Amino acid sequence: MKKVLIIGAGGVGRVVAFKCAQNAEVFGEIILASRTESKCIEIANEIEKSLQKTIKTAAVDADNVPALVALLNQTKPELVINVALPYQDLTIMDACLEAGVHYMDTANYEPLDTAKFEYKWQWAYQEKFEKAGLTALLGSGFDPGATNVFTAYAAKHYFDEIHTLDIIDVNGGDHGYPFATNFNPEINIREVTATCRHWEDGEFVESPALSTSQSFTCPEEVGTYDIYRMYHEELESLGKHFPSLKKAQFWMSFSQNYLKHLEVLGNVGMTGIEAIEFEGQKIVPIQFLKALLPDPSTLGPRTKGKTCIGCLVTGIKDGVEKTVYVYNIKDHQDCYQEVGSQAISYTTGVPAMIGAKMIMSGKWKKPGVWNIEQLDPDPFMDELNEQGLPWQVIENPNFNLVK
Repeated sequence: MKKVLIIGAGGVGRVVAFKCAQNAEVFGEIILASRTESKCIEIANEIEKSLQKTIKTAAVDADNVPALVALLNQTKPELVINVALPYQDLTIMDACLEAGVHYMDTANYEPLDTAKFEYKWQWAYQEKFEKAGLTALLGSGFDPGATNVFTAYAAKHYFDEIHTLDIIDVNGGDHGYPFATNFNPEINIREVTATCRHWEDGEFVESPALSTSQSFTCPEEVGTYDIYRMYHEELESLGKHFPSLKKAQFWMSFSQNYLKHLEVLGNVGMTGIEAIEFEGQKIVPIQFLKALLPDPSTLGPRTKGKTCIGCLVTGIKDGVEKTVYVYNIKDHQDCYQEVGSQAISYTTGVPAMIGAKMIMSGKWKKPGVWNIEQLDPDPFMDELNEQGLPWQVIENPNFNLVK
């Protein structure tokens, strides 16, 4: 019986566990592990109740390589699905190498004390995984993840070469809180406040955070939103693996309410990631703020509206310029009815399960470290349609972004 170990029991871990349980023919035995096993047990009980599928649970400190190795040797999974914190990617990769287990994650490694989103630390593991005969799949979430596959699919089926790429992530949902983040507050705020970088003419060009914005109207009457250019890690791997790209940008929607609260929090030092002295103790402001904000995993019942996430790609086909928009729209409440989460966790967790399915089925099992766009996009795209994230393609749409 094939066995998978999921590390992380937050909002995304919940979705991954549910979706793996729905695909029992591939994931015969599922173990869900976290630092706090009670979270895993709660999810396991809900899966047992709704799907009549039993999954096992365990406690593990993902910062502790010996503890991880001991768990891997005890449970002997074929694959680890890492949906823990991005600070823990390297320790989990080290443990997988030592125990001889395939690895995958949804976000690249970043140091705990530096807001730096780069693949160099994980790409450095290429030779180790190749020699061990193990697969490491990086960034199998939505962005990065499905958007990388959207890009690869467009490049394979619609272009001879691609020239520009705009990844547009719109969350049209409303959770009703004055201020809350849709995933881990610490990671979310670090991303949003980081210096913007976009790919242009073979290198990254920097600009101040959230300094470039424009309006975007989503298809299927999802609405019109202000989108802001920011850095996201898939730009690094896509720029590397699609050398014909002349310009690649990532855009995300933010409400004025979100930006206003973020500005106030920044002005009083609450978004800082370096430890400061406070009443004789060392505290990290952003971690203190995290404890004050609503837990993103609790937003499912109250979040209404839809997400619209897609890739606007231009390039050349048979000597003619063309544009293609590949996108997915997902309703928050549909996600909650299916797995008890909002769409942000769902759109990350479903591609994580699909990436795992690609490895477990052998379709993407290839020794080494791979970004998701380096592998055949077609079976992944087929699974998106089957697993709850159907996509559409609009050729030569009647809209474009300001370049």
